[in-house]
Amino acid sequence: MMRRALQPLWFLLALIFLIEAWLWDHLEPVVARIVALIPLRAFKAWCAAKVAGLSPYPSLFVFIVPVVLLLVPLKFAEVYLLTHHLWISAIILIVASKFVGMGVLAFSFDVTREKLLQIGWFRAIYTFLIDIRARAHDFVSPVMSRIKAMIASLRGPSSRWMRLVQRLRHRAHSPR
Repeated sequence: MMRRALQPLWFLLALIFLIEAWLWDHLEPVVARIVALIPLRAFKAWCAAKVAGLSPYPSLFVFIVPVVLLLVPLKFAEVYLLTHHLWISAIILIVASKFVGMGVLAFSFDVTREKLLQIGWFRAIYTFLIDIRARAHDFVSPVMSRIKAMIASLRGPSSRWMRLVQRLRHRAHSPR
């Protein structure tokens, strides 16, 4: 009985996790392009050379510190904006901090990955998260398949709405 009652909660958690993973997968190239515009290649090479000389735990410090130093002040600013009912500014800052956090996290993880995966508990957490992602995908995919089938059944010659959606999608995905 309890297991059945918790199923919607597990589904929601799996869906949120997959949305985060989807955002990571699809926004990482965008963030990488933005970072490529900033002359960080030399800085990244310098960081990689410095991290190569470190043991795994100082590399963990190198991984965590930039994320904490950059994201904690942004989170405090978000809370400040929310408590002062500045909703639009708060939403803009939340989205911007998501991009910045993803960029900083991707950069620092890329530089320190080899060293971090030498730490047993970090490797276990990393493997666990990869496994959770696969399980969440398996858990959500039957529902997503039903939704896709339902949308496919709506596509027909009389469905102006679906033609409009298809035109917009085509326009969004076409090269500029």
